Amino acid sequence: MSQSGSRRGDQVVITNRKARHDYLILDSWECGIVLLGAEVKSIRDSRANLLDAYARVEDGEVWMYGMHVSPYAFSRGDIDPVRRRKLLLNGREIVEISQRTQEKGLTLVPLRVYFKDGRAKVELGLARGKRAYDKRHAIAERDANRETARALKERQQIGRAHV
Repeated sequence: MSQSGSRRGDQVVITNRKARHDYLILDSWECGIVLLGAEVKSIRDSRANLLDAYARVEDGEVWMYGMHVSPYAFSRGDIDPVRRRKLLLNGREIVEISQRTQEKGLTLVPLRVYFKDGRAKVELGLARGKRAYDKRHAIAERDANRETARALKERQQIGRAHV
């Protein structure tokens, strides 16, 4: 492993930044995703979108809905860009996810799609929706941290100028 902690070949392709803004992420799982060949190439080219995507447990399997994968320019045949896609998880993980999503207000949201050792992976998050005041609080906290960092940086620069 390199110093940054990621393995060679890990490549984040798509992130769902809106999910972290709209939801409080309680837990997450790494899962494989069943894709067709042309979809893999489109995802490698970052021609996919997780904006309205969500996942559900149905009949002991986890399915992802709403992930839009643009058709690959050089592919033959038509693939529905918003078709449901099967997610690959361990049986115990599926049981755990199924039990936890039964709780009121919890949902499964894909957080990012990335390649790990050449295989497409999805980070799936168990999420609870944030209310408007939670979002405002998060924004205020982020702004306060930014102001603090800026003030510390200015103070360090002033200290160096006097030395």
